[in-house]
Amino acid sequence: MTMPFMAPRLQGALSADGRLDLALWAAGRLGSLRVTGLGGPGVAAPNRWETPGGGLHIAQSQPALLLRGARAGRLTLATRSAGWAASHPAPPPRREGDRRIAELGWGVLIVDPRGADTVIAAGADRAEAEAALRLSGEAIIAEAAAHVARCDRLPGADPLLRSMVLQGAHAALSSIRRDQHGAFAGLAAGLAYSAPARTYFRDGYWTLQLLLRADPQAVADEIDLLAKGVQPDGEAPSGVILSGPAQSAAWEALRARSRRMAAAHRPGHWWSDHFDSPLFFVLMIGDYVRATGDRRPAERHAGLIAAIFERYAGLAADNDGLPAKPRHDRDWADNVYREGEVAYDLGLWVDVLHAIGWLGGPLADRAAPLAATAKARLERLWMGDHYADWRRPDGSLEPHMALDSLTLLRGDAAPADKAMVVLERARMTLESRRNTTQRWGDWGMLCAFPPFARREDTRAKSAFAFRYHNGADWPWLDGLYARERLRRGLPGWRYPLTRWWETCLAQGWAGAVEYFSPPFGRGSLLQGWSGYPAAVALAFADTVLAGDPEA
Repeated sequence: MTMPFMAPRLQGALSADGRLDLALWAAGRLGSLRVTGLGGPGVAAPNRWETPGGGLHIAQSQPALLLRGARAGRLTLATRSAGWAASHPAPPPRREGDRRIAELGWGVLIVDPRGADTVIAAGADRAEAEAALRLSGEAIIAEAAAHVARCDRLPGADPLLRSMVLQGAHAALSSIRRDQHGAFAGLAAGLAYSAPARTYFRDGYWTLQLLLRADPQAVADEIDLLAKGVQPDGEAPSGVILSGPAQSAAWEALRARSRRMAAAHRPGHWWSDHFDSPLFFVLMIGDYVRATGDRRPAERHAGLIAAIFERYAGLAADNDGLPAKPRHDRDWADNVYREGEVAYDLGLWVDVLHAIGWLGGPLADRAAPLAATAKARLERLWMGDHYADWRRPDGSLEPHMALDSLTLLRGDAAPADKAMVVLERARMTLESRRNTTQRWGDWGMLCAFPPFARREDTRAKSAFAFRYHNGADWPWLDGLYARERLRRGLPGWRYPLTRWWETCLAQGWAGAVEYFSPPFGRGSLLQGWSGYPAAVALAFADTVLAGDPEA
């Protein structure tokens, strides 16, 4: 088992062979430490690993951790801040008394033995690391325990459901990052998505569904941060880069060396011009206002909302009522060349129109007829028991069932009768326990089935059937499906809410994973948007605690 951890600044993982990898948000990899004495059996909790003889505890207020009852051995320093950065070997760690101090060009790491304890502190500079060392061992243990308690948001549930919510809340709450001065520094997508440090529109949107309850201020801060990525014409990148000075310099050096990288990533942008990003920006503002009653983000960013509205209203006018996506791989399915009328994106568009209508203002009267037209035109994608994944400009369809098309249901773009038919098709086709055509048995939800019809529409990981966007289980999509069953009073919601988590437990994946499938393994650990099933369970807590009639 690998034990991942992620706090506002410090992150890393303790592997089964005793390697403790350490990194700092917005700075990069720092190094690894050999640790003995923490072998199992043990109890894994958010940012805490406890064994009868000791434990690993992660602080929240400072970039520090505590090893109790363990021996800290060899320290190996990173030679580069990220895999793509130039190599800059650091001088060996020096000793100041019992302490080992390593100063890299992008961060500082200090190992401080304290009897049976060892405190490890990190920082962008020596001052930040020294401030972290002021925490006592008991203070670190208390902060770690408080974080566990904060994540335990459904204590009355059965152990499987309770632990799913616990770890889902951890994934969302630990995505809240800070800079070295304590200021908000974005919602991280996941443990593997931090170099360069960046925050995404779509990952952020599904992550913040839980934070609307747990930390609404972080949601308001995320909206203001992402606003910096929205262009005057309503375009937006996949994410906004948040790296510190050293990592930013390394990233800009990479862009300068590669014309392809420079074209794909404009300054400050992670993967420019994503089709779904502007829509998520409006949706997160609408969700925040609805949850808190605070209209200030909507007022601050009214100009950007208007620019996004005009952009997609123009695209809809050019395509008989439905905005058409160009043939590229720039929405959430970023290994797939979807083009034309994409069900997933159209569900977001109709949801945006509803949000604009609900927020009121000068655009509201224009949004209502556009929503009505879009709903009527969606008939072009209807296949009798589900909506096609997309309709190409030549009128041909990608006919398979895709779980992300349920944005049409979430945004109330599909009529109620068709929604029920779609959910039944999803039940029979995308729940692996009922799909006897795929050969791996009962392992979770398929995000699409059958695999994409045309090889030329896919690339990289999604070129393989049952991998990535081509049929893997994505917990955020499981949450989307479970929510539709719950809000429509249908049984069968527990399977999508918990089956993915059962697989995580069976495989020893300690935390919410990004995606997985039997032939190909998993994606990143501690993926923020994989906390969405927990958010759904909390939103429907009374029904969930009463139990699923099908379970």
